[in-house]
Amino acid sequence: MEAFLSSTLAVAVAEIGDKTQLLSLFLITRFRNRWAIVAGILIATLANHGLSAWLGTLLGQWTPGAWARWVIGGSFIVVGLWMLIPDKDDSGPSRFEAMGAFTATLILFFIAEIGDKTQIATVLLAAQYQSMFWVTLGTTLGMLIANVPVIFAGNWLMQHLPVRTAHTIACLLFVGFGVWTIASI
Repeated sequence: MEAFLSSTLAVAVAEIGDKTQLLSLFLITRFRNRWAIVAGILIATLANHGLSAWLGTLLGQWTPGAWARWVIGGSFIVVGLWMLIPDKDDSGPSRFEAMGAFTATLILFFIAEIGDKTQIATVLLAAQYQSMFWVTLGTTLGMLIANVPVIFAGNWLMQHLPVRTAHTIACLLFVGFGVWTIASI
């Protein structure tokens, strides 16, 4: 249960102001079917984070115990500091508009998550907890917690969220995970 709760909290906070949240905002300006966008995010995140968690559990199993603590803990700290660098909306998905809300969201979210902070966090969380299922479920829920309100409340929400504060909290959370991992015996 710790893997699930930690994964949910980490991704929900880290996702605020992330490029996929900006992508959600973009998608609602292009498509009316909000539930198709939610379904696309759900399936894309389950696939992307499922593969990431699988990789994380393998890395955790193959890395020797003493090294694993330092590598995983140090990586959490690096991801935490990375949280302080805001994402930019670098998508130009006009060619995807003809695919419809679900397919466009599925493809764009899967691609946007490749190499993203939350994907790397998923790998690290799975390596730490050695639980592909609970980490995938938690990170997916965290992604939905952060993005579904944007889909339904859109511009108003993006104007009122304290993005900088959320990035600072996410940074502290990941640095805390890193220190706790390194310090744990």
